[in-house]
Amino acid sequence: MVLEKVKVILSEQFDVEEDSLTNETNLQDDLGADSLDVVDLLMSIEDEFEIEIPDEDIENIRTVGELVSYIEKNS
Repeated sequence: MVLEKVKVILSEQFDVEEDSLTNETNLQDDLGADSLDVVDLLMSIEDEFEIEIPDEDIENIRTVGELVSYIEKNS
């Protein structure tokens, strides 16, 4: 469920097909996310899942799978 919601958000923000996103998809390398993109993404994630992601945790989230795991542990 979390993965599907994350895929929807990512596909909208980065204009990619949901089916092309996997747990191994790297936010910066595969999607070309710069720091502003990451901030926008995390704001969308925080709104969708009603969580707050501290800056120090953001640095450790590099892939879709890591993002999903973080959401599952903290929501």
